[in-house]
Amino acid sequence: MMTDPAFSSSQVHAHTADQILKAVNSQADGLSSEQAQQRQQQFGANRLTPPAGESSWLKFFRQFNNVLIYVLIVAAIMSWLLGRWTDGAVIFAVVLINGIFGFIQEGKAEQALASIRSMLRVHTHVLRDGVRQRVDSEVLVPGDIVLLESGDRVPADLRLIEGINLAVQESALTGESFSVQKQVDPVAIETPLAERLCMLYAGTLVTQGRARGVIIAIGDNTEIGKIGDMLRSVEPLTTPLMKQLGELGHVLTKAILALSAITFAFGWFFRHYPIDELFMAVVGLAVAAIPEGLPAVITITLAIGVQRMASHKAIIRRLPAVETLGSVSVICTDKTGTLTRNEMSAQSVQLSNGELEIGGVGYHPQGEITAEQQPLNSAQKVTLQRLATAAILCNDARFDQNTTPWQLHGDPTEGALLILAAKAGLDPAAVQQATSRLAEIPFESSHGYMATLHNAPEDSETPFQLLLKGAPERVLSFCSHIWTPAGPLPLHTDEWQVAIDSFASRGQRVLALAEADSDTNLLPLPGNEVSSPDLSSYPFKLLGLVGIMDPPREEARQAIAQCQQAGIHVIMVTGDHASTAAAIGAQLGLGAPLQILTGTELEQLPELELQTRAAKIDIVARATPAHKLRLVAALQAGKQVVAMTGDGVNDAPALKRADIGVAMGMKGTEAAKEAAGMVLADDNFATLRTAVLEGRTVYDNLRKALVFLLPTNGGQALVMVAAILLGITLPITPVQILWINMVSAITLSLPLVFDKAAANLMQRAPRQNDEALLSNILLFRIAFVSVLLMGLTLILYNWSTLHQADLSRARTVAINSLVGAEMVYLISCRSLLNSTLSLTSWLDNGYALLAIFLLSLMQLALTYFPFMHTLFGTAALDLHDWLIIVASCLLLYLLMEAEKQLTPRLLFRNEK
Repeated sequence: MMTDPAFSSSQVHAHTADQILKAVNSQADGLSSEQAQQRQQQFGANRLTPPAGESSWLKFFRQFNNVLIYVLIVAAIMSWLLGRWTDGAVIFAVVLINGIFGFIQEGKAEQALASIRSMLRVHTHVLRDGVRQRVDSEVLVPGDIVLLESGDRVPADLRLIEGINLAVQESALTGESFSVQKQVDPVAIETPLAERLCMLYAGTLVTQGRARGVIIAIGDNTEIGKIGDMLRSVEPLTTPLMKQLGELGHVLTKAILALSAITFAFGWFFRHYPIDELFMAVVGLAVAAIPEGLPAVITITLAIGVQRMASHKAIIRRLPAVETLGSVSVICTDKTGTLTRNEMSAQSVQLSNGELEIGGVGYHPQGEITAEQQPLNSAQKVTLQRLATAAILCNDARFDQNTTPWQLHGDPTEGALLILAAKAGLDPAAVQQATSRLAEIPFESSHGYMATLHNAPEDSETPFQLLLKGAPERVLSFCSHIWTPAGPLPLHTDEWQVAIDSFASRGQRVLALAEADSDTNLLPLPGNEVSSPDLSSYPFKLLGLVGIMDPPREEARQAIAQCQQAGIHVIMVTGDHASTAAAIGAQLGLGAPLQILTGTELEQLPELELQTRAAKIDIVARATPAHKLRLVAALQAGKQVVAMTGDGVNDAPALKRADIGVAMGMKGTEAAKEAAGMVLADDNFATLRTAVLEGRTVYDNLRKALVFLLPTNGGQALVMVAAILLGITLPITPVQILWINMVSAITLSLPLVFDKAAANLMQRAPRQNDEALLSNILLFRIAFVSVLLMGLTLILYNWSTLHQADLSRARTVAINSLVGAEMVYLISCRSLLNSTLSLTSWLDNGYALLAIFLLSLMQLALTYFPFMHTLFGTAALDLHDWLIIVASCLLLYLLMEAEKQLTPRLLFRNEK
């Protein structure tokens, strides 16, 4: 947007305000209306370019772009070719419902961009024709002079021309937890964005003071606009589960086609079946082999996971994100508001008579104040109240005390001082009302302090009292003595420097407070912008030091330990300085010793070296949106499954790129929520631990359902194959296969999705990103059980035909034996690796018992109701038949359990 080619918009912070005004062809009293109109035509509106639209129909049909869905569609067509209209309709209904559900649940990338665009839609005061005007932010142009006050949102990227007591909250853009004190003076050209104190950026919030700035970038050219560009260019990755199911679909397709072709060839060349009869039999084989219920089971399993997580305040926006959580191996977490409370809190106080620890966190006035874990003595109480009174009066913040927690209006650091005073027993609002402010020196980063003048307390010998608050090195330079209840004592700077260093090493921002008696009022009156007077002549007495920080959440510390126990690497990614981040990281237990990488270092690392370093680091400090995005990509290149948590606009690209993006629901921006796959409704990192547990449970239960479904379909298909190979009458007809598929496949697999988490689930290492959905052990079991089901069906069918020459009765025995075997196999699948030979395995899942009971009733109806005999070609059985069926199924169950114990020991010793 710069009109002067001498330097670009990326160098604005390194030039004076006068140079920038000249570069954008503007002046201190703003543009004229004609100039503004011309520039609107030249540069366009101050809004982000919306993404290219995609029709709803295209989005809908894209839901069916999956090999498994193709197989199901082919299965439905084959069913219709067989004349099985109901079967085909059911399969198509499953496909359609799955597509509709995905269409509704799938988040749209343009929603994230729309949320960012909404941050720019504000009204702003500008100078045009030398007159202050209020205009929509969309009509702003480069060169406009913008006027801002406390509470205003910055509408575009500005170069500061004038700032009075100005502080800006930039955490949504930079990740900084502190409000940034701004200044007019230029900074070095290589200064990172978070330290460009002469710049104001679109979407940030003025928390204190007032400002005048000239616009140097609008719309897509702002820093927020650049994040929008990154969002448009980021492609969300396919989840591990979707990848594995896609691979499974390919394998199933090839296996079914190969089996059908081999069977057709054998029947044609060796059994000489008529072509039409053989074709219909092979189509029936393919239909029997396809697990039509799998998409429904997957959708229902994920939906149940969504409900469980919602009860723990983890809101899933995309169904596959449920399973992805279970495979997460790295969590890249934002610090501010995620690991910390995003509420500044006084943690420590150093007085002349000892160090105090401040209990309680956040904007709650409750918290115990102790000295070496003991109650305060009388002298400490008096000294603390003196410091707290100064903290209230030399302060521009205020609280709405009618809310819980109190609602802050003003700078968070000053808010922390008011909460400290409340914990010390004072009422900030009452003190401010009782003692008026006569004059002030607003805080400026150039001088590093704030000073206020008040009428002196009754016990003072002078009419005025001067209060001072600011950077400890500046305040100490004015002090010659320390205030104590017994009278002033000489100040020894070295002794106080030890306390300053101690607070700083804990990640605390240190403020010093002092007071001085005055006979005259030498400070400028409020609103008078004369230069600050020389304070060196005032007899300042140091009241004490206050250590302030955005404290870590206690539950986050515990959650990190639990994630580490589960083999999940937690990396804190923050815009804070490395020293501050290290102090917080140490308190959270991120690593010992901590491995820290700065954003600048990350930027300079080659790709391969970054992949190596990324696997070991604990903290990335001074991180920009581009750094976060590159970190996630590097971890993924190292075959890690990455979760990224965040709450700001700056987090949105990385949230979208990560395997699972996790946004904060309470304090997170809408842009972050829309880009994420999951939202934590309570902004609590600890909720992630529960979500990971649920995700792992979902994956376990999905595998159980898959291991159950594939052999049941495989057993049916092998029965058809065996009949063709042996040249015998089909033991089960196509319509009877349809019955089994309808009443047993989904009905019996669904109880598995309600199974509870295994006891050792959070002690397991995360799954590898390339780990197969089905291990060699499980593939062998699927084949083994398929053969068992086929063998049982053929044996009992043959036994029945030998004892009674009744085809309908023999087929009824075959159907009931196959369904009975599936019932006991359901119990066996409740644990894929451990034995289920216990009452607990049979009784502690009520849904499994209910499914077995209902299916037993349906099988009795199939066996004994005359109209069912007509529809499905079945016949009644006697008690002897049932005893043989039950005994055979129980024997089969014992064989399944024996295989579970023997196969890992004999065939796959090296596989876990």
